[in-house]
Amino acid sequence: MADGGEGTTQALVAATGGSIREAQVAGPLGEPVVACFGLLGDGQTAVIEMAAASGLVLVPAGRRNPLITTTRGTGELLLAAIAAGARRVVVGIGGSATNDGGAGLGQSLGFRLLDQAGRDLEVGGGNLGHLARIDPARRCRELDGVEIAVACDVSNPLCGVDGASVIYGPQKGATPEMVEALDRNLAHFAAIVERDLGVAIRHQPGSGAAGGLGGGLVAFASGKLEPGIKLIIDAVNLAERLKKRRPVLDRRRAIDAQSAFGKTAVGVARLAHSLGCPVLALGGSIGPGAEAVLEHGIGAYFFSICPGPISLDQAIEQAGTLLERATEQAVRGYLVGGQRRTS
Repeated sequence: MADGGEGTTQALVAATGGSIREAQVAGPLGEPVVACFGLLGDGQTAVIEMAAASGLVLVPAGRRNPLITTTRGTGELLLAAIAAGARRVVVGIGGSATNDGGAGLGQSLGFRLLDQAGRDLEVGGGNLGHLARIDPARRCRELDGVEIAVACDVSNPLCGVDGASVIYGPQKGATPEMVEALDRNLAHFAAIVERDLGVAIRHQPGSGAAGGLGGGLVAFASGKLEPGIKLIIDAVNLAERLKKRRPVLDRRRAIDAQSAFGKTAVGVARLAHSLGCPVLALGGSIGPGAEAVLEHGIGAYFFSICPGPISLDQAIEQAGTLLERATEQAVRGYLVGGQRRTS
């Protein structure tokens, strides 16, 4: 399972018997990168992660600059998924290196972003202040009839004190001066989008995700912003899988007070609980406040995979064996409890 962030493609492909595909696209600095996307088992649904094409991990620390990074490659990856036969695309938008409002994505989808002289706008959030109009005449017709579902778990608007630039810009290399310019540019961009495309994205919750890519997907691809865990649960048909009331295993690094806020774990646990499925949680350690998970669908079963005092290096080195043993013991305990209840 996943919630739309890193690992979503692998999770959905594995759960549905799909396949991993590759495409060469423009990276966040314009240099070509090879990005993966998944075609799910139904042959009609694809999943892409914007981080594979426009992610922060693709930019060396010394070159991070959201004034010039672009989401063009994410748009190219989207088109590659559609060319592979997808009629529905799930887009995970975590881990971005960009702050261009999805302008680069729009350009790759055929929209022309023009300055006052009628020239195509240079890429990057730093150039959005020069945007004069958006021409949709060359919009890629491949988008027609394709549903774009955007896995978005933040509610940030595009601009302002809670917007993309202020909240997320600094981690992408933005100085205070850059943040001010980027926020101003996104506000200008949103005004042009609303005037020329008839789509209001400035205040829409989630539009500020991934440097404004959330809003860009709405504007340029008619994307729908949805909670990531809900999208994944639906895509793998988890409710149907759980109707046989099998126990659910949740594995994580640690189980503590913060575990109750984990989107994937809590989303799965709540669904399982509603269907009468017990949830067994296995963690590298049991920390303070672990009992908080009991209020979110995880039953009275949580276990550490460590057999006793052990160093972190040892735990990592032996993780496979430790997890296997702990899983066996947890399931045995669960089965014994079930026998007692029915005897």
